[in-house]
Amino acid sequence: MKLKYSFFIVCMLAVFMVLAACSGDGGQNSGEAEEGGDSDTTESTEETEAGSEDDEGDQVLIFARGGDSESLDPASTTDGESSRITKQIYESLLEFDKESFEVLPGLAHDWEVADDGLSYTFYLEEGVTFHDGTDFNADAVKLNFERWADPDHEYAFADDGYVYSMYGTMFGGFLGNENHVIEEINVVNDYEIEFVLSQPLGFFLQNMAMTYFPITSPAALEEYGAAINENPVGTGPFEFVSWTKDDSIVLDKFEDYRIDGLPKLDRVVFEVIPDNAARLIALRSGEIDIMDGLNPDDAAGVEADEGLELYERAENNIGYVGFNVQKEPFDNKDLRHAVSHAIDKEAIAEALYAGYATPASVPLPPSYMGYNDEVESFEYNPDKAMELLEEAGYGDGLEIELWTMPVARPYMPDPETVSEIIQNNLEQIGITVTIVREEWAPYLEKTMNGEHQMYMLGWSGTNGDPDYFLSSLLHGDNVGSSNREFYDNDEVDEFLNQAKLSIDQDERAAFYQQAQEIIADDAPMVPLVHSRPVLATTNAVENYVPHPSTSESLAEVELAN
Repeated sequence: MKLKYSFFIVCMLAVFMVLAACSGDGGQNSGEAEEGGDSDTTESTEETEAGSEDDEGDQVLIFARGGDSESLDPASTTDGESSRITKQIYESLLEFDKESFEVLPGLAHDWEVADDGLSYTFYLEEGVTFHDGTDFNADAVKLNFERWADPDHEYAFADDGYVYSMYGTMFGGFLGNENHVIEEINVVNDYEIEFVLSQPLGFFLQNMAMTYFPITSPAALEEYGAAINENPVGTGPFEFVSWTKDDSIVLDKFEDYRIDGLPKLDRVVFEVIPDNAARLIALRSGEIDIMDGLNPDDAAGVEADEGLELYERAENNIGYVGFNVQKEPFDNKDLRHAVSHAIDKEAIAEALYAGYATPASVPLPPSYMGYNDEVESFEYNPDKAMELLEEAGYGDGLEIELWTMPVARPYMPDPETVSEIIQNNLEQIGITVTIVREEWAPYLEKTMNGEHQMYMLGWSGTNGDPDYFLSSLLHGDNVGSSNREFYDNDEVDEFLNQAKLSIDQDERAAFYQQAQEIIADDAPMVPLVHSRPVLATTNAVENYVPHPSTSESLAEVELAN
């Protein structure tokens, strides 16, 4: 039980340090863990040192993160901590380059696109098997896309609460919807499949490389049914072993992986350590090998440590405060404007990101096509905020709830402190803020259901296209899923729909710019920052390349002897 014992010491040290500094605990989870995982496997994990080799010389890497996964069925979640795991287990038809969103072959080694953009033919790798030993082929591809598209499909599991919101967002809806672009899926033969579209889709190939749309074993869907989210079976470099909720997920090397010599690691353990400081202590003590969610203020110290390596992801996200615009009091636009002027986003960027973030004006990173740099941000102006508060009918003040994330995320490494800054900002204009804290999975579920008034979250790009930000977060079709603002503006939806269905990139950019102008005035959210997330490894970790999407394959990673 060596790892568990030492982890307990690490946690106690972290708590001592936090108390000594009179600060919060970074949103640690407080219990209510679900049953899960295999006890025998978990026991063997507990006895494994980070970066270690067992008696047979196997390489075991421990990756520590701030929160647990929501689901291991890739298309049924928008949670980055889930995608981080499913990226290791599953593969999509196409893949992204290690450091960018350039589209490369995946389970399809080649593809052809019709001149009119209405037909895509994929030529699949032969001799590939799923982790359960069944064959990968075109029928498996078709079945997976059909289960996501059709709520009545036997493997859609709609009655069990499965929602494939990202499929609807990226492919224009679901089977029977007017804007659903996949009209037919034709199996030409075992290793050739054709997708016929009803209308062009400007980012169809990018979608095929996303972590949300990999291929699950049909045999596993039949065997596990609605429990597939806890029993993932793909073709990826690592296969699922166990999941102990709010503690760890264990993956082992898939011996029959399609690429010779990969993966190089024999086991990967994804460990949950909610507190950023505790994770860094664990890294420095050798208990873990990789940590995500490094506090930006700790980056300089990591860079100076000869035993550690500092990594920086590209600026590919947005951290924001969102309003539930269909719920009082934030159904009032003047109140949303008042709060937008009251939040000092530049102070947040300067105080908490150590130069690794820039204040945001719109919910789209500046490097993206269609970014509208003419949209003016709500400048920090408490006097203006109080004037608007009076106009909104709340001149005598009001009380609201701000829901804050319990885990560090790439776009917000210290959500607890951000919430306290916002609480203080709003207090200055007469708004009393009660901070609401929930564990990660309930937080995502309850905000998706609209139980909040005002909340904190963020979004990291996973396909390099602006639609993934703007439609996912603010299209009316996604109300109650990834659109937790419950924002529904027909004019915005029309611009986003037109941009989605155009293959002229200049035209698409113009549509997105127009949508951003309306969104900025409606103010369904306060864009806070675009961050360049930092993370760290021990110097024993080799060939690790952090991807802008935050979900990178560990297939080529190895530990120095």
